[in-house]
Amino acid sequence: MSVMTAQKRSPVATTLLILGAAYCLLPVLWVLIASTKSAGELFSTFTLSPSVHLWDNITDLAGYRDGLYWRWMANTALYAGVGAAASTMISAMAGFALAKFEFRGKSFVFNVILAGVLVPGVILAIPQYLLLAKVGLTNTYWAVLLPSFISPYGIYLARIFAAAAVPTEILEASRIDGAGDWRTFYRVVLPMMRTGLVTVFLFQFVAIWNNFMLPYIMLGDDKLYPITVGLNGLLNQGANQPAMYTSVITGALISIIPLIALFLALQRYWQVDLAAGGIKA
Repeated sequence: MSVMTAQKRSPVATTLLILGAAYCLLPVLWVLIASTKSAGELFSTFTLSPSVHLWDNITDLAGYRDGLYWRWMANTALYAGVGAAASTMISAMAGFALAKFEFRGKSFVFNVILAGVLVPGVILAIPQYLLLAKVGLTNTYWAVLLPSFISPYGIYLARIFAAAAVPTEILEASRIDGAGDWRTFYRVVLPMMRTGLVTVFLFQFVAIWNNFMLPYIMLGDDKLYPITVGLNGLLNQGANQPAMYTSVITGALISIIPLIALFLALQRYWQVDLAAGGIKA
């Protein structure tokens, strides 16, 4: 066994993985180090040389307009949390229906969803703005939440997971026992699709958390801004007030922490299911 493991090791692959990890983590390291510097040190000291002003920068950021930054963080958590949860549930229902039910127009619906995967979200921002403006929902929380409820990519993933993880025999046994479609879905299908739905939720949460264009177009009140649009406003002020650059960098660092915490909290679901799959194999 050890001989086979040794033969599978590839120095080239390992080197490429290390380079890829460094490429991804270097910007995070830069943000971490830059957030410890004062406004004067930010452009006058060595890039990777840390300083001792992190807490001062956090205090300045927290005090900006009576804590407006934390309002942006709360808005972002609302948009991402509610949007990702609703999108995951809709994706689960749609994906399960496409995978396990036969109905007229099924292929057409699935092809439309595939086409939606290929359309960048930024292209839809203007049409979505015009539609929501017609019903008076722009510059409200709903202007950001409603477009995030439907994710073609999430539906596509949920269909794949449902087809692979939910045996037809289980569904037939549930129907024989007298369970209706909704009860079967909530009691049988959702637990079996858990790993896939965690993946869909995480993808959608990160996408909404990092979304800039949609809320930038939809919102005019800065008290409704998510963190991306709010920090962009601070960055624009940095041209006239260089001290704002440290607030932007510090705010970017803090905004990363919830994403890291979410990933660490959810990865146990993947580990449990991978271990279960290995035992079954």
